[in-house]
Amino acid sequence: MKGYMYILLCADGTYYTGSTIDLEKRLEQHQKGEGANHTKKRLPVLLVYYEEYTRIDQAFRREKQVQGWSRKKKEALIEGATHTLPQLAKAYRDLDFNK
Repeated sequence: MKGYMYILLCADGTYYTGSTIDLEKRLEQHQKGEGANHTKKRLPVLLVYYEEYTRIDQAFRREKQVQGWSRKKKEALIEGATHTLPQLAKAYRDLDFNK
């Protein structure tokens, strides 16, 4: 089942990162205040970024990864400046302990 990882910009300037199998429906839920507690209190929200995956578990893993990122790193992703991502501070969950 296809999945999406997405980032919303909330009315207070914060970002919300989530995942879903139906992006359009989930955005509608967020706008109606039926989404997460974070977005419910910060309406309206604006979709600023998303990635599509072939499976929802992949989107969920990516959501958890991006949630741990700094605001600056999220903004680089949103702006398409992926070449700068390695230079930005790594989140603890990004570290590979198997090396």
